[in-house]
Amino acid sequence: MSIYNQKTNAFEFRPGPVFTNILLADEINRATPRTQASLLESMEEAQVSVDGSTYPLPAVFQVVATQNPIEMTGTYPLPEAQLDRFLMRIEIGYPGLDDEVRMMGMQVQAHPIHTLKPVLTEADVQRLQEAARAVHVEESVRAYIVRVVSATRKHPDVIAGASPRGSLSLMRAAQGLALVRGKDYVEPTLVKQLVRPVLAHRLVLKPQARLRGVTEAGILAEALTSVVVPV
Repeated sequence: MSIYNQKTNAFEFRPGPVFTNILLADEINRATPRTQASLLESMEEAQVSVDGSTYPLPAVFQVVATQNPIEMTGTYPLPEAQLDRFLMRIEIGYPGLDDEVRMMGMQVQAHPIHTLKPVLTEADVQRLQEAARAVHVEESVRAYIVRVVSATRKHPDVIAGASPRGSLSLMRAAQGLALVRGKDYVEPTLVKQLVRPVLAHRLVLKPQARLRGVTEAGILAEALTSVVVPV
């Protein structure tokens, strides 16, 4: 926001918490609609517009948000335009027995967060981003992605299917997964693994379909079954 400085008789811009590398929005559906709307520009354009001026965000910028699926009192539903800007939605659930026991053991004396140290620099992350974009995506695989996304738009139980942003996100995610797994090209199997986390939150189902127990996961499974996988 801009704050008036009485000494200089002028307004001075004060950057807020969005000017960072990783922005964590805890229980984002508790934020007001105005706050959620302001994130649209930051998440898509990597910039902030205030009082007629535009301020770029850091070169490495991403939003990580949590959402409580149970307690909805005092919350606001996220609009489809905002959901569409999240690359993935990952359902965490409860940890396994061994993981929860290990989690308790790590916090007997102190919280591990207090001993965290950086493992990458901002330049390292930029190099990884460039390497991911260099991963080859064959035209037949791109067409496969578009056909899967298009199948969500034609499903009779869907009001609005995944947008072209969903197609781009699925390709980018597949490039990143290929890089992590040491491949220099995207295989259709990688695309299939990412369809649910990348596309599920982008679908708007008909109310009557939800009453019948139809889910986003089920629709995506049908889409994958209906589209021929390229060899």
